[in-house]
Amino acid sequence: MTPTDTIAATPGDVTRSIPRPRDPRAPDGTITRLEWLVTNGLGGYAAGTVAGAITRRYHGLLVASLPAPLGRMVMLNHLIERVRLRDRTVQWLGDEAQVAGPNAVDRTNHLVEFRLELGMPVWLYELPGVRIEKRIVMPYGQNTVHVTYALVEGDGPVRLSLRPSIQFRGYESPVNTSATDIYALTANGPRYEISGGPNIPCLRLFLHGDRAALTLEEQRVPSVPYDMERIRGYESVGAMWSPGYFRADLRPDMPVTMVASTESWDAMQALTPEAAESAERDRRRQLLSMAGCTGRGALASELVLAADQFIITPAGRAEEAARARAAGQDVRTIIAGYHWFTDWGRDTMISLEGLTLATRRFREAASILRTFGHHVRDGLIPNMFPDGAREGLYHTADASLWFFQAVHRFLVATGDAETARGLLPTLTEIARRHLEGTRFGIGVDPADGLLTQGAEGYQLTWMDAKVDDWVVTPRRGKAVEINALWYNALRLLDGWHRDFGEGDTLDLAAHARRARESFNARFWYEPGGYLLDVVDGPAGDDAALRPNQILAFALEHPVLDDARWGAVLEIVRTRLLTPVGLRSLAPGHPDYKPKYYGDLRSRDAAYHQGRCGPG
Repeated sequence: MTPTDTIAATPGDVTRSIPRPRDPRAPDGTITRLEWLVTNGLGGYAAGTVAGAITRRYHGLLVASLPAPLGRMVMLNHLIERVRLRDRTVQWLGDEAQVAGPNAVDRTNHLVEFRLELGMPVWLYELPGVRIEKRIVMPYGQNTVHVTYALVEGDGPVRLSLRPSIQFRGYESPVNTSATDIYALTANGPRYEISGGPNIPCLRLFLHGDRAALTLEEQRVPSVPYDMERIRGYESVGAMWSPGYFRADLRPDMPVTMVASTESWDAMQALTPEAAESAERDRRRQLLSMAGCTGRGALASELVLAADQFIITPAGRAEEAARARAAGQDVRTIIAGYHWFTDWGRDTMISLEGLTLATRRFREAASILRTFGHHVRDGLIPNMFPDGAREGLYHTADASLWFFQAVHRFLVATGDAETARGLLPTLTEIARRHLEGTRFGIGVDPADGLLTQGAEGYQLTWMDAKVDDWVVTPRRGKAVEINALWYNALRLLDGWHRDFGEGDTLDLAAHARRARESFNARFWYEPGGYLLDVVDGPAGDDAALRPNQILAFALEHPVLDDARWGAVLEIVRTRLLTPVGLRSLAPGHPDYKPKYYGDLRSRDAAYHQGRCGPG
């Protein structure tokens, strides 16, 4: 929130407004660093800067989530927005100079307000004699975007021209690559399709508006700059193609909407733009009502709407969806972050409580747990699902243990014993495989009952930065938070066996007692008054002061003797706590990095060695 932000809530509604947005970090006051995001419940999205420039490879008005092996693809990158006023003068709305080249004669910043209405972005532009409002809506569950323009002040009509800029590519692909070099436009009346070959879905375009038409005027812009890609050390110049420009008359009583989609024509035109926006507003208000936001203030409503962006149906895994439907169930998962993350097991289990339980989306929480339960292999849940893949990758030592904590919090919040009981065989199998030993060196050491992990070339804990073949923080051996999670899992599973009347052939209580005794004997670092980060590593014990030890007494079943909680908490507070969170390594350690900056290698090298973010 900037100092000029205002936020207000009415019953069932919430609006955040930034009048005359400017970026105080930019010398010329431009706003290219302020960004917006709209999602579609499938992992697809629309995103960009408030100014209109595309500065990241991930930016686009339609980034569609497509079935494997395609994954998420940038399908519509940008719209160059030109307005011809009644006196026949021409103005541009956004930062068209990026892709319009020398034809961009007017670069005036006409934006007078940017706001979020129920989390959906709205721009207000002031031009001579008129005000134009722009909105972006993504119908839920569709790879479709609506960009709507309305004349909210002044006499009409004014002529609106929209030139689509296109570069079909995977959303992670460098901007100097493309999924195709050949684009073809076909038309069926006012319906237009742009294809890039047999292996890429068509982009369908339709313009709603008075006297809507397309003028064919093919254009290629070979050198489009992406500023954030340059700053981060990636390829930063790409090419765009455009078939021509759409035009329509914008009147006070008749908005203009560009609809872009990879769905069928029937699906994308099932609702008018007005009906699609109304349906999405109703859906969002229903989320606020279900979460009990009435009377709790605007911030609570904003958090509920923000949470909604991360809960998705994984559109790319068709087989998984078919299996769930056959069982009368839903498939849900959690995106670990936009733009570049997919669904990660660890992040899903940690965030499940805040995203689904606190917002009372209990059915979706159960679906998420069942989805990951189905993917357990050799006692492990996936570390992540790569974009465009049907199966997950399993190189994680803690995600499976967080699964137990997530099930516990779900059971406490919902009392849904049926779902928990259905997961019990899977949870028991996870414990059994950890006791016997499983992939990546993950298994219980019979000498002390502690859980060890590690394999050459793999980063198995949450400190998972890797640069080429170099694992920045391998933490091989018996990591402190891994064993805290292991003890917690044993205690939780032992309780569920008793609660549900299931037999326990693993002697879970005995394994838990032994793990706790060994933990307190081996992890306490008397010279420092805190817990070792790793014991029995390749180079012996690691006394690096890290925040991981907090989990030794933060879970449902603390493994650390309570007499030592205060000492650990105090040293973490004094050495690691900052105004924006905990350092990942205490200052003074030889590997400590005070700043996170530079190219990819420099950033990853610093990622878990001190500061965990920019600064």
